[in-house]
Amino acid sequence: MLQSDMLLYLTILYLIEFVRGAALISFLPIYGNKALGLDLDVIGAAITAHYVTDTGLKLAIGYLLDRFSIRTIVAVGSTFSLAGIAALQFADVPWVFITAAAIYGVGISPIWIVCLTKVKEDQRATQMGFLYTIWLVGMGSGPVVINLLLDYSLELTYWVMTGISLAAWLLSLFIKGGRSVHIDTVPFGKQLAILGSRLREMRPLLPGMILQTLGAGMLLPILPTFAVNGLGLTATHYSILLIIGGGCTVIGLIPMGKLSDSFGKKWFLIVGFLAFGIVLFALTQHPPLGLALFWAFVLGVSYAAVLPAWNALLATFVPPGQQGLGWGVFSTVEGIGGIIGPIIGGFIATRYAEASVIGLAGILFILISIFYVFFPIRLFNSEAGPLSAATEETK
Repeated sequence: MLQSDMLLYLTILYLIEFVRGAALISFLPIYGNKALGLDLDVIGAAITAHYVTDTGLKLAIGYLLDRFSIRTIVAVGSTFSLAGIAALQFADVPWVFITAAAIYGVGISPIWIVCLTKVKEDQRATQMGFLYTIWLVGMGSGPVVINLLLDYSLELTYWVMTGISLAAWLLSLFIKGGRSVHIDTVPFGKQLAILGSRLREMRPLLPGMILQTLGAGMLLPILPTFAVNGLGLTATHYSILLIIGGGCTVIGLIPMGKLSDSFGKKWFLIVGFLAFGIVLFALTQHPPLGLALFWAFVLGVSYAAVLPAWNALLATFVPPGQQGLGWGVFSTVEGIGGIIGPIIGGFIATRYAEASVIGLAGILFILISIFYVFFPIRLFNSEAGPLSAATEETK
Protein backbone atom coordinates (compact mmCIF):
# COMPACT_ATOMS: atom_id res chain seq x y z
CA MET A 1 0.00 0.00 0.00
CA LEU A 2 1.11 3.55 -0.70
CA GLN A 3 1.58 6.00 2.16
CA SER A 4 -1.38 8.27 2.92
CA ASP A 5 0.21 11.38 1.38
CA MET A 6 1.48 9.51 -1.68
CA LEU A 7 -1.66 10.19 -3.74
CA LEU A 8 -0.97 13.93 -3.51
CA TYR A 9 2.65 13.44 -4.60
CA LEU A 10 1.59 11.22 -7.50
CA THR A 11 -1.00 13.76 -8.68
CA ILE A 12 1.59 16.54 -8.66
CA LEU A 13 4.08 14.24 -10.39
CA TYR A 14 1.59 13.41 -13.14
CA LEU A 15 0.69 17.06 -13.76
CA ILE A 16 4.34 18.15 -13.87
CA GLU A 17 5.36 15.32 -16.20
CA PHE A 18 2.29 15.98 -18.37
CA VAL A 19 3.43 19.57 -18.92
CA ARG A 20 7.07 18.53 -19.34
CA GLY A 21 6.28 15.99 -22.06
CA ALA A 22 3.91 18.39 -23.78
CA ALA A 23 6.42 21.25 -23.62
CA LEU A 24 9.49 19.40 -24.88
CA ILE A 25 7.90 17.20 -27.53
CA SER A 26 5.20 19.48 -28.91
CA PHE A 27 4.56 22.86 -27.33
CA LEU A 28 7.98 24.53 -27.38
CA PRO A 29 8.77 23.51 -30.99
CA ILE A 30 5.32 24.33 -32.41
CA TYR A 31 4.43 27.38 -30.32
CA GLY A 32 7.93 28.81 -30.70
CA ASN A 33 7.90 28.36 -34.47
CA LYS A 34 4.30 29.16 -35.40
CA ALA A 35 3.16 31.62 -32.73
CA LEU A 36 6.45 33.38 -31.97
CA GLY A 37 8.18 32.98 -35.36
CA LEU A 38 11.42 31.64 -33.89
CA ASP A 39 13.93 29.54 -35.84
CA LEU A 40 14.56 25.90 -34.96
CA ASP A 41 18.07 26.65 -33.70
CA VAL A 42 16.58 28.99 -31.08
CA ILE A 43 14.08 26.30 -30.09
CA GLY A 44 16.92 23.79 -29.78
CA ALA A 45 18.86 26.18 -27.56
CA ALA A 46 15.76 26.64 -25.37
CA ILE A 47 15.36 22.87 -24.87
CA THR A 48 19.06 22.67 -24.01
CA ALA A 49 18.62 25.46 -21.45
CA HIS A 50 15.80 23.45 -19.88
CA TYR A 51 18.04 20.40 -19.52
CA VAL A 52 20.91 22.47 -18.10
CA THR A 53 18.83 23.78 -15.19
CA ASP A 54 17.12 20.42 -14.67
CA THR A 55 20.47 18.58 -14.57
CA GLY A 56 22.06 21.20 -12.33
CA LEU A 57 19.29 20.85 -9.77
CA LYS A 58 19.69 17.06 -9.69
CA LEU A 59 23.19 17.55 -8.32
CA ALA A 60 21.95 19.87 -5.56
CA ILE A 61 18.68 18.20 -4.61
CA GLY A 62 20.17 16.02 -1.85
CA TYR A 63 21.69 19.08 -0.19
CA LEU A 64 18.40 20.98 -0.42
CA LEU A 65 16.24 18.13 0.90
CA ASP A 66 18.53 17.86 3.93
CA ARG A 67 17.98 21.52 4.83
CA PHE A 68 14.50 22.54 3.73
CA SER A 69 11.03 21.02 4.01
CA ILE A 70 9.60 18.96 1.17
CA ARG A 71 6.73 21.45 0.80
CA THR A 72 9.15 24.36 0.41
CA ILE A 73 11.28 22.63 -2.21
CA VAL A 74 8.38 21.33 -4.32
CA ALA A 75 6.40 24.59 -4.03
CA VAL A 76 9.38 26.77 -4.98
CA GLY A 77 10.22 24.46 -7.88
CA SER A 78 6.61 24.51 -9.08
CA THR A 79 6.63 28.31 -8.86
CA PHE A 80 9.64 28.48 -11.18
CA SER A 81 8.03 26.06 -13.64
CA LEU A 82 4.78 28.05 -13.64
CA ALA A 83 6.72 31.28 -14.21
CA GLY A 84 8.65 29.72 -17.09
CA ILE A 85 5.52 28.51 -18.89
CA ALA A 86 3.66 31.79 -18.26
CA ALA A 87 6.58 33.83 -19.63
CA LEU A 88 6.37 32.09 -23.01
CA GLN A 89 3.50 34.40 -24.01
CA PHE A 90 5.97 37.30 -23.99
CA ALA A 91 8.96 35.37 -25.37
CA ASP A 92 9.01 36.44 -29.02
CA VAL A 93 12.64 37.52 -28.55
CA PRO A 94 15.07 34.56 -28.67
CA TRP A 95 16.86 35.25 -25.38
CA VAL A 96 13.56 35.59 -23.53
CA PHE A 97 12.31 32.29 -24.98
CA ILE A 98 15.52 30.52 -23.97
CA THR A 99 15.44 32.07 -20.49
CA ALA A 100 11.79 31.05 -20.00
CA ALA A 101 12.63 27.44 -20.90
CA ALA A 102 15.57 27.48 -18.47
CA ILE A 103 13.39 28.80 -15.64
CA TYR A 104 10.80 26.14 -16.44
CA GLY A 105 13.44 23.41 -15.99
CA VAL A 106 14.01 24.31 -12.32
CA GLY A 107 10.80 22.71 -11.05
CA ILE A 108 11.02 19.33 -12.78
CA SER A 109 13.25 17.17 -10.56
CA PRO A 110 12.12 17.82 -6.94
CA ILE A 111 8.76 16.02 -6.97
CA TRP A 112 10.21 12.89 -8.61
CA ILE A 113 12.98 12.56 -6.03
CA VAL A 114 10.55 13.28 -3.19
CA CYS A 115 8.36 10.42 -4.47
CA LEU A 116 11.43 8.16 -4.33
CA THR A 117 11.94 8.97 -0.65
CA LYS A 118 8.37 7.79 0.08
CA VAL A 119 8.88 4.32 -1.40
CA LYS A 120 8.89 1.59 1.26
CA GLU A 121 11.82 -0.82 1.20
CA ASP A 122 9.60 -3.88 1.64
CA GLN A 123 7.48 -2.87 -1.38
CA ARG A 124 10.16 -1.21 -3.49
CA ALA A 125 9.71 -3.20 -6.71
CA THR A 126 5.93 -2.76 -6.78
CA GLN A 127 5.92 0.90 -5.83
CA MET A 128 8.80 1.79 -8.17
CA GLY A 129 6.95 0.12 -11.03
CA PHE A 130 3.89 2.22 -10.17
CA LEU A 131 5.92 5.44 -10.02
CA TYR A 132 7.60 4.63 -13.29
CA THR A 133 4.21 4.07 -14.93
CA ILE A 134 2.93 7.45 -13.65
CA TRP A 135 6.03 9.14 -15.09
CA LEU A 136 5.73 7.45 -18.46
CA VAL A 137 1.97 8.02 -18.77
CA GLY A 138 2.39 11.69 -17.84
CA MET A 139 5.22 12.22 -20.32
CA GLY A 140 3.28 10.39 -23.02
CA SER A 141 -0.21 11.81 -22.54
CA GLY A 142 1.00 15.41 -22.39
CA PRO A 143 2.08 15.76 -26.04
CA VAL A 144 -0.88 13.69 -27.24
CA VAL A 145 -3.45 16.01 -25.65
CA ILE A 146 -1.54 19.16 -26.52
CA ASN A 147 -1.22 18.13 -30.17
CA LEU A 148 -4.99 17.75 -30.38
CA LEU A 149 -5.39 21.25 -28.91
CA LEU A 150 -2.76 22.68 -31.24
CA ASP A 151 -4.93 21.70 -34.20
CA TYR A 152 -7.65 23.89 -32.70
CA SER A 153 -5.90 26.93 -31.20
CA LEU A 154 -2.35 27.91 -30.21
CA GLU A 155 -3.64 30.43 -27.68
CA LEU A 156 -5.95 27.91 -26.01
CA THR A 157 -3.08 25.43 -25.83
CA TYR A 158 -0.90 28.00 -24.06
CA TRP A 159 -3.57 28.68 -21.43
CA VAL A 160 -4.16 24.95 -20.85
CA MET A 161 -0.43 24.46 -20.24
CA THR A 162 -0.36 27.42 -17.87
CA GLY A 163 -3.48 26.20 -16.06
CA ILE A 164 -2.07 22.71 -15.47
CA SER A 165 1.18 24.22 -14.17
CA LEU A 166 -0.89 26.42 -11.85
CA ALA A 167 -2.80 23.37 -10.59
CA ALA A 168 0.48 21.59 -9.77
CA TRP A 169 1.69 24.64 -7.83
CA LEU A 170 -1.56 24.91 -5.86
CA LEU A 171 -1.44 21.22 -4.93
CA SER A 172 2.16 21.60 -3.74
CA LEU A 173 0.92 23.99 -1.04
CA PHE A 174 -0.99 21.10 0.57
CA ILE A 175 2.14 19.00 1.12
CA LYS A 176 2.90 18.43 4.80
CA GLY A 177 5.87 20.31 6.21
CA GLY A 178 8.93 18.66 7.68
CA ARG A 179 11.97 16.85 6.37
CA SER A 180 11.33 13.14 6.07
CA VAL A 181 14.24 12.49 3.76
CA HIS A 182 17.20 10.45 5.01
CA ILE A 183 20.47 11.68 3.51
CA ASP A 184 23.60 9.54 3.62
CA THR A 185 26.13 10.97 6.07
CA VAL A 186 29.22 9.63 4.32
CA PRO A 187 31.65 12.58 3.88
CA PHE A 188 31.31 14.26 0.50
CA GLY A 189 34.99 13.78 -0.34
CA LYS A 190 34.76 10.04 0.30
CA GLN A 191 31.61 9.79 -1.83
CA LEU A 192 33.38 11.55 -4.72
CA ALA A 193 36.32 9.14 -4.39
CA ILE A 194 33.95 6.17 -4.65
CA LEU A 195 32.21 7.73 -7.63
CA GLY A 196 35.54 8.45 -9.32
CA SER A 197 36.43 4.78 -9.01
CA ARG A 198 33.08 3.75 -10.50
CA LEU A 199 33.44 6.22 -13.38
CA ARG A 200 36.81 4.68 -14.23
CA GLU A 201 35.24 1.22 -14.18
CA MET A 202 32.40 2.31 -16.46
CA ARG A 203 34.56 4.01 -19.10
CA PRO A 204 33.44 1.48 -21.75
CA LEU A 205 29.88 2.61 -21.08
CA LEU A 206 30.43 6.36 -21.45
CA PRO A 207 30.33 6.62 -25.27
CA GLY A 208 26.96 4.88 -25.40
CA MET A 209 25.60 7.02 -22.56
CA ILE A 210 26.44 10.26 -24.34
CA LEU A 211 25.63 9.23 -27.92
CA GLN A 212 22.16 7.89 -27.19
CA THR A 213 21.04 11.03 -25.36
CA LEU A 214 22.70 13.11 -28.08
CA GLY A 215 20.66 11.33 -30.77
CA ALA A 216 17.42 11.68 -28.82
CA GLY A 217 18.16 15.33 -27.98
CA MET A 218 18.70 16.19 -31.65
CA LEU A 219 15.17 15.04 -32.45
CA LEU A 220 13.31 17.09 -29.83
CA PRO A 221 13.28 20.52 -31.56
CA ILE A 222 12.34 19.17 -34.99
CA LEU A 223 9.96 16.23 -34.55
CA PRO A 224 6.69 18.22 -34.77
CA THR A 225 7.79 20.27 -37.78
CA PHE A 226 9.18 17.17 -39.50
CA ALA A 227 5.86 15.42 -38.96
CA VAL A 228 4.09 18.31 -40.70
CA ASN A 229 6.64 19.26 -43.36
CA GLY A 230 8.30 15.90 -43.99
CA LEU A 231 5.46 13.45 -43.48
CA GLY A 232 2.50 15.71 -44.29
CA LEU A 233 0.75 14.88 -41.00
CA THR A 234 -1.67 17.00 -39.01
CA ALA A 235 -1.19 17.51 -35.28
CA THR A 236 -3.92 14.90 -34.76
CA HIS A 237 -2.04 12.35 -36.88
CA TYR A 238 1.12 13.16 -34.91
CA SER A 239 -0.81 12.46 -31.69
CA ILE A 240 -1.87 9.07 -33.06
CA LEU A 241 1.78 8.26 -33.79
CA LEU A 242 2.71 9.18 -30.22
CA ILE A 243 -0.14 7.09 -28.81
CA ILE A 244 0.99 4.04 -30.79
CA GLY A 245 4.67 4.47 -29.92
CA GLY A 246 4.07 5.32 -26.26
CA GLY A 247 1.41 2.63 -25.82
CA CYS A 248 3.68 -0.06 -27.22
CA THR A 249 6.44 1.08 -24.85
CA VAL A 250 4.20 0.93 -21.76
CA ILE A 251 2.75 -2.45 -22.71
CA GLY A 252 6.12 -3.90 -23.65
CA LEU A 253 8.23 -2.77 -20.67
CA ILE A 254 7.42 -5.64 -18.31
CA PRO A 255 7.60 -8.53 -20.82
CA MET A 256 10.73 -7.09 -22.44
CA GLY A 257 12.32 -6.69 -19.01
CA LYS A 258 11.61 -10.32 -18.17
CA LEU A 259 12.96 -11.48 -21.53
CA SER A 260 16.16 -9.45 -21.13
CA ASP A 261 16.66 -11.00 -17.67
CA SER A 262 16.22 -14.47 -19.17
CA PHE A 263 18.20 -14.14 -22.41
CA GLY A 264 20.72 -11.42 -21.56
CA LYS A 265 20.70 -7.65 -21.86
CA LYS A 266 23.33 -7.23 -24.56
CA TRP A 267 21.31 -8.28 -27.60
CA PHE A 268 18.26 -6.32 -26.48
CA LEU A 269 20.39 -3.16 -26.57
CA ILE A 270 21.95 -4.09 -29.91
CA VAL A 271 18.68 -4.95 -31.67
CA GLY A 272 16.76 -2.12 -30.02
CA PHE A 273 19.18 0.63 -31.04
CA LEU A 274 19.61 -0.88 -34.52
CA ALA A 275 15.83 -0.80 -35.00
CA PHE A 276 15.80 2.83 -33.87
CA GLY A 277 18.35 3.77 -36.50
CA ILE A 278 16.66 1.84 -39.32
CA VAL A 279 13.24 3.33 -38.55
CA LEU A 280 14.61 6.87 -38.49
CA PHE A 281 16.17 6.33 -41.91
CA ALA A 282 12.87 4.90 -43.14
CA LEU A 283 11.05 8.04 -41.98
CA THR A 284 13.31 10.23 -44.12
CA GLN A 285 11.79 8.49 -47.17
CA HIS A 286 8.45 10.26 -46.48
CA PRO A 287 6.31 7.14 -45.93
CA PRO A 288 2.50 7.30 -46.20
CA LEU A 289 0.43 7.50 -43.02
CA GLY A 290 -0.17 3.75 -42.74
CA LEU A 291 3.52 2.92 -42.97
CA ALA A 292 4.40 5.75 -40.59
CA LEU A 293 2.03 4.22 -38.03
CA PHE A 294 3.81 0.89 -38.42
CA TRP A 295 7.19 2.54 -37.84
CA ALA A 296 5.77 4.15 -34.68
CA PHE A 297 4.86 0.67 -33.48
CA VAL A 298 8.41 -0.57 -34.15
CA LEU A 299 9.90 2.43 -32.31
CA GLY A 300 7.69 1.74 -29.27
CA VAL A 301 8.66 -1.92 -29.11
CA SER A 302 12.34 -1.02 -29.59
CA TYR A 303 12.27 1.47 -26.72
CA ALA A 304 10.55 -1.13 -24.51
CA ALA A 305 13.40 -3.52 -25.34
CA VAL A 306 16.16 -1.00 -24.66
CA LEU A 307 14.93 0.66 -21.46
CA PRO A 308 14.91 -2.26 -18.95
CA ALA A 309 18.19 -3.66 -20.26
CA TRP A 310 19.88 -0.25 -20.12
CA ASN A 311 18.63 0.54 -16.61
CA ALA A 312 19.72 -2.86 -15.28
CA LEU A 313 23.17 -2.46 -16.84
CA LEU A 314 23.68 1.06 -15.51
CA ALA A 315 22.47 0.08 -12.02
CA THR A 316 25.49 -2.21 -11.57
CA PHE A 317 27.74 0.87 -11.32
CA VAL A 318 25.80 2.69 -8.59
CA PRO A 319 27.86 2.72 -5.35
CA PRO A 320 25.90 1.19 -2.45
CA GLY A 321 24.90 3.90 0.04
CA GLN A 322 25.56 6.78 -2.37
CA GLN A 323 22.64 6.37 -4.73
CA GLY A 324 21.52 9.99 -4.63
CA LEU A 325 24.94 11.51 -5.36
CA GLY A 326 25.87 8.61 -7.64
CA TRP A 327 22.93 9.06 -9.94
CA GLY A 328 23.29 12.82 -9.77
CA VAL A 329 26.76 12.47 -11.29
CA PHE A 330 25.84 9.65 -13.68
CA SER A 331 22.76 11.50 -14.94
CA THR A 332 24.97 14.53 -15.56
CA VAL A 333 27.18 12.38 -17.81
CA GLU A 334 24.08 11.17 -19.65
CA GLY A 335 22.79 14.72 -19.75
CA ILE A 336 25.78 15.90 -21.81
CA GLY A 337 24.14 14.47 -24.92
CA GLY A 338 20.75 15.84 -23.94
CA ILE A 339 22.21 19.29 -23.43
CA ILE A 340 24.10 19.61 -26.73
CA GLY A 341 21.73 17.48 -28.84
CA PRO A 342 18.90 20.02 -29.21
CA ILE A 343 21.34 22.76 -30.21
CA ILE A 344 22.89 20.55 -32.89
CA GLY A 345 19.49 19.36 -34.13
CA GLY A 346 18.07 22.87 -34.29
CA PHE A 347 21.16 24.23 -36.05
CA ILE A 348 21.20 21.50 -38.72
CA ALA A 349 17.45 21.81 -39.32
CA THR A 350 17.72 25.60 -39.73
CA ARG A 351 20.71 25.42 -42.08
CA TYR A 352 19.59 22.36 -44.05
CA ALA A 353 16.36 20.43 -43.36
CA GLU A 354 14.57 18.47 -40.67
CA ALA A 355 15.14 15.24 -42.61
CA SER A 356 18.92 15.76 -42.29
CA VAL A 357 18.59 15.68 -38.50
CA ILE A 358 16.45 12.52 -38.62
CA GLY A 359 19.02 10.79 -40.84
CA LEU A 360 21.98 11.85 -38.69
CA ALA A 361 20.22 10.62 -35.54
CA GLY A 362 19.59 7.33 -37.32
CA ILE A 363 23.33 7.00 -38.01
CA LEU A 364 24.11 7.66 -34.34
CA PHE A 365 21.74 4.94 -33.14
CA ILE A 366 23.20 2.44 -35.62
CA LEU A 367 26.70 3.32 -34.36
CA ILE A 368 25.50 2.76 -30.79
CA SER A 369 24.19 -0.66 -31.80
CA ILE A 370 27.57 -1.55 -33.35
CA PHE A 371 29.30 -0.23 -30.21
CA TYR A 372 27.36 -2.68 -28.01
CA VAL A 373 28.30 -5.59 -30.30
CA PHE A 374 31.89 -5.13 -29.08
CA PHE A 375 30.92 -4.09 -25.53
CA PRO A 376 32.66 -6.20 -22.81
CA ILE A 377 30.31 -9.09 -22.12
CA ARG A 378 31.41 -9.32 -18.45
CA LEU A 379 29.63 -6.03 -17.71
CA PHE A 380 26.35 -7.49 -18.91
CA ASN A 381 26.71 -10.42 -16.55
CA SER A 382 26.77 -8.30 -13.36
CA GLU A 383 23.92 -8.62 -10.93
CA ALA A 384 21.47 -5.71 -10.91
CA GLY A 385 17.88 -5.27 -9.95
CA PRO A 386 15.42 -4.29 -12.69
CA LEU A 387 14.60 -0.61 -12.76
CA SER A 388 16.24 0.10 -9.42
CA ALA A 389 15.17 3.08 -7.42
CA ALA A 390 18.47 4.75 -8.10
CA THR A 391 17.93 4.49 -11.82
CA GLU A 392 14.68 6.40 -11.49
CA GLU A 393 16.50 9.46 -10.12
CA THR A 394 17.75 10.19 -13.62
CA LYS A 395 14.30 11.22 -14.81
